Amino acid sequence: MSSPRTTPKPKNLFRKLERMFVGFMMSIMAFVLEKVVMRGIRKEGGGSKERSEAEATSITTKGGEIDFEPDL
Repeated sequence: MSSPRTTPKPKNLFRKLERMFVGFMMSIMAFVLEKVVMRGIRKEGGGSKERSEAEATSITTKGGEIDFEPDL
């Protein structure tokens, strides 16, 4: 059983081609952005252990108060 469409199906050829073209371009943009992000992560070193240790923090709460103690 399929779910009902939220938007009506395009009726003329121009609208169908336009929708296909927009979908194609969006998929290309998503692919390129994913490559850029993955390249940036790889260049960064994949989240090195030294960096993650330097950013570690401890937060404890007691009711409405928050005690913040950075782990150095």
